[in-house]
Amino acid sequence: RLSGVRDEKRSGYRPLTIHIDKDALERACKEIIETILYCLPNAFKGTVYRIGKPPHMIAKRVTSGIIDPERRRISWGLPERSDYNPPGKSWSAYRDEPGRPLEAMAWCVERQKSWTAESPKHDMRSVRLQVEGVWEDYHHMEPVLVRKEDLFLDNGPALPYPVTSEGKTLWEDSDYVVIAVIKIHFRPNTIKIGSPETRIIKKLSRSLGTELLSYQLRQQSLDAMRQLVEDKIKSCNLLADSLRNAITKSGLIFSLIKLELSSLRQQWEDLLLRQNPGKKGLKTDTVGALNRALDRVPGIPERTREELVSMHNQFLELFLPPEGGRNWVRMQIEERWEALIAERVTDENLVLEVRRLIDDLKRSLSLGKDPGALSGLNRIPKPLKQEWVDLLYADTDHLDMAFLNRLTRVLEEPALGLPFQKKTRKRLVHLQTLAEIMGRLEGDTNTVLREVLNGCDKDVICNDRFSRPPREKIEVLRL
Repeated sequence: RLSGVRDEKRSGYRPLTIHIDKDALERACKEIIETILYCLPNAFKGTVYRIGKPPHMIAKRVTSGIIDPERRRISWGLPERSDYNPPGKSWSAYRDEPGRPLEAMAWCVERQKSWTAESPKHDMRSVRLQVEGVWEDYHHMEPVLVRKEDLFLDNGPALPYPVTSEGKTLWEDSDYVVIAVIKIHFRPNTIKIGSPETRIIKKLSRSLGTELLSYQLRQQSLDAMRQLVEDKIKSCNLLADSLRNAITKSGLIFSLIKLELSSLRQQWEDLLLRQNPGKKGLKTDTVGALNRALDRVPGIPERTREELVSMHNQFLELFLPPEGGRNWVRMQIEERWEALIAERVTDENLVLEVRRLIDDLKRSLSLGKDPGALSGLNRIPKPLKQEWVDLLYADTDHLDMAFLNRLTRVLEEPALGLPFQKKTRKRLVHLQTLAEIMGRLEGDTNTVLREVLNGCDKDVICNDRFSRPPREKIEVLRL
């Protein structure tokens, strides 16, 4: 993260930042040191320092390399003790100040100019010479500059910008920022101010600045792509969640359709009972007999009695298809009776009677398709009557549009003569239309979500060595 430019709307400096992956930065620094050491036969050591963001402007050694005498191999690392080894040295600790030893680092950072120690014994910016009386190697230090306008403004808050010891804001009148400093050590008496070696290092410092800027731009592109993926996922999740709520509630549509079918069965069975008065007591008499059978069970808990009576009476209000009705009777009535029999009933006659009555309940579920009862409805054509019964007592757990189309078509036939036939058909048509709309909405939404998220599996982002975005999943809507 590096320096900044003036923000006229706020009396401060907006930080210009550069974000570079640690490994990429070290790799770029090693490459520039290798190039210099192999190209300049009088150079034997190279170091690159990174200059951090304001206000601290920490100068920190990234890597150092020393070439062997045969000039074939370079050893890397930070073996020696130095204030510039991580965590580095802040601007306030190395800038020029009265009464403090001058440093070449401060010269390079503040003035954005190179420093050449062509005579280490007389180097006025050698800290060791000033403090310890020991002169350093012959060396050249070159700042790595990047034009301010080539960097993007950080979105963070403005940071207080460092000043020189004279109180002048750093780089206020410069078009550049210093992002790094290169230091090359030379063999004795082989380096001069303005020599060809210094000009080569200056040119190579520009290439390093360009390379680091390219890493910055690439990183920003990757960040933007990753943010786009994350935004797409968030948007799709938001859309999916909103539509999921609506589609989940569409399950109510099929519940309402089942209620209409139950109403139709009730109307149909009432019609059959008017034609067959002898079958009117099939349900009510059986339920009454089961309720009275409870009185013959010794020591029955009141709560158990109330539950069974409630289930018996609830059966009278249900008009389920045969298969679903038998399942309901088995779970709500038969299993309760079997548990009660196992615990308290010893009268075998009562056991046989209860089981017979429960079988009668199951048989009553098929009243609407009983051949004997149907034979009394001669006014309804036989093919129509057969199709109607097949539809009315079909398994309602797997309703589909084809079934509803057949049902509404049959309800157009006035020969059925059901009391609320027209109104029921109208309601079914409305519910069917709504179900079709919700079904299309579900399909279209899932298609859109898949197409929008199709780019999330591209290897260009997910397999990049600099960053790996989170691989989230979008839940597909299900009705």
